[in-house]
Amino acid sequence: MAELIELMETQRAASHSRGAEPPSCQTQPGDVPRPSPTLYNPELSIGVRGRGAQTAWRQGGMQVEGEEGWCVLANPLAVPHTGVVIANGHKTTGIGVDDMFIMIACWQQTKVQDSVEDRLAETYKEAAVSITITTLTDVLAFYIGIMTPFRSVQSFCLYTGTTVLFCYLFNITFFGAVLALNGKREESNRHWLLCMKVPTTSPAESSKAYSLCCVGGSYDQSTGAETEHPMNLFFKKCYGPFLTNIWTKVFVVLLYAGYLAASIYGCFQIKEGIDLRNLAFDKSYIVRYYDHEEAYFLEYGPNVMVVIPEEVAYWNITVREDIDNCIGKFKNLSYIDQNLSVSWLQFYEDFAQKANININSQTSFINNLMIFFRFFPDFKQDVHLSGDVINASRFFIQTLNINNAVAEKNMLTELREMAESCVVRLVVYHPAFIYFDQYLVVVNNTIQNIAVATVVMLLISLLLIPNPLCCLWVTFAIASVIVGVSGFMAFWDVNIDSISMINLVICIGFSVDFSAHISYAYVSNRKPKANDKAIDALYILGYPIVQGAISTILGVAVLAAAESYIFRTFFKIMFLVIGFGAFHGIVFIPVFLTFFGLCAKPSELNCEESQAEFQCRPNVELYDRNMDQFNNSNASLRHLNRSKMDPDCP
Repeated sequence: MAELIELMETQRAASHSRGAEPPSCQTQPGDVPRPSPTLYNPELSIGVRGRGAQTAWRQGGMQVEGEEGWCVLANPLAVPHTGVVIANGHKTTGIGVDDMFIMIACWQQTKVQDSVEDRLAETYKEAAVSITITTLTDVLAFYIGIMTPFRSVQSFCLYTGTTVLFCYLFNITFFGAVLALNGKREESNRHWLLCMKVPTTSPAESSKAYSLCCVGGSYDQSTGAETEHPMNLFFKKCYGPFLTNIWTKVFVVLLYAGYLAASIYGCFQIKEGIDLRNLAFDKSYIVRYYDHEEAYFLEYGPNVMVVIPEEVAYWNITVREDIDNCIGKFKNLSYIDQNLSVSWLQFYEDFAQKANININSQTSFINNLMIFFRFFPDFKQDVHLSGDVINASRFFIQTLNINNAVAEKNMLTELREMAESCVVRLVVYHPAFIYFDQYLVVVNNTIQNIAVATVVMLLISLLLIPNPLCCLWVTFAIASVIVGVSGFMAFWDVNIDSISMINLVICIGFSVDFSAHISYAYVSNRKPKANDKAIDALYILGYPIVQGAISTILGVAVLAAAESYIFRTFFKIMFLVIGFGAFHGIVFIPVFLTFFGLCAKPSELNCEESQAEFQCRPNVELYDRNMDQFNNSNASLRHLNRSKMDPDCP
């Protein structure tokens, strides 16, 4: 009974998967390893520290709840749940925590001594626009993917886009409430786990364990600021100054030129099409079948059916001549073997001629056809009889030298054009045509989706980022990451097909995330110098970007061990997207922002700098002269001269 139920569930799942998987090659949920929940715990897997860390562990479960909640809502809406949607949970569990890291980073920049309302307001002020930009871009990128003609892609994009939207709603509502409750706990100096009041400072003789577990969180008592995380200090003191060094910038430009050259070269090397053996499990007998077919029968392609799908007067000589002429034209195509084609009508005509039988009337044609089937019973499967009427029939033509996706696409196009040109209505069909069909549209649809989504990303950036130049840099980052991912797909043996098309749709949304965060932080900074703005942006968001990238890669890492090409492809492209996106966010974009206009008005910066120079330099010189003149004078006189200086000058 259990086996019967399992078989029924398998058939039910396969019935929904019309666009990407044949029933024999159906990818089941069990093919994907299920990791421990600890892997999705951002605090344990990434190492969030500080007084805001206690709220981090809750978020991993929120992303799963967002996905499961949408699945519950999607069921009454009759949204098909195809095999490729299974990877949705692994992606959203990883990417869903990205916004959380941004909110925690902004929360940790607030002053502990302020009220919870003020701290939360400051957190939303700094984080809300940034995470809204990334969520809108992600969601719209997925919803734009619904325009594709592939049902599996439509289903995946609808599920994943809505799941990301649910995660965003959880972040700005539920997680914000958790931050507020955590702020109340911090305000009363309660233990992070037991919520019992604990002393602010530890006794001098207490151990390190006592200080960590039994004392309130540490912060600067004079400023109210939390203790800075070592990674934030690293980005501020080490990485930021190093990246903004002139020689480092030169190296980054050369590195980007090499990255772009390799990516463009890869784009010209990428192949179309999907190997049918990749749709089966790695250990499936189907893989061995295709291996043997390629080894011993590579010369022969699909045996294509030419179907007459309607009632035709086969007993009419003119009609039979039209059919024979059409079959003859098919045989003359470059991809067709003339000697291996099979036509029941041609065999029947030869049979009638040798037996001296008249088949030019309906009665004689049908009656003698029954006799023909007795001698050649195999042809009975090629004719659908209903009484004295032939409702449909089929012929077979054998293709040759179909060795790659380009040949498959050209063969399919030629066959359909030939069928359209025939007097009799014909349909050409082979089970593999469902895959060949995608070659005709996948490239055009991919380019269309990327173009539309990039324009939408630019419009969103213009609405939410208060600087047109920075919006252009965000759009540039999208294009750059897409080119990089497309190029390196060729180096990692990933072809352009409906599976990789889904991932390129993902690429559009996720490629903007890290660059948008950095660009918005950069343009929001009020410091006059470009290098200082870049360092501050990295100081605030460098570590959250690293956390988000690692958590997302960990979220999809389990797909690398799946026994299915589909899920391994998801992992490969997501790894490239997140890797290149994060590298753009913390390396390329900060450097490029310092080159072009600094994302601020040059006239204002020049005015501020020149004005500061004019005011400060005379005072500095006066200070030096006074110090030389009164070096041996009393301290009060020196203090008097110092007090006359501009307090804002160094």
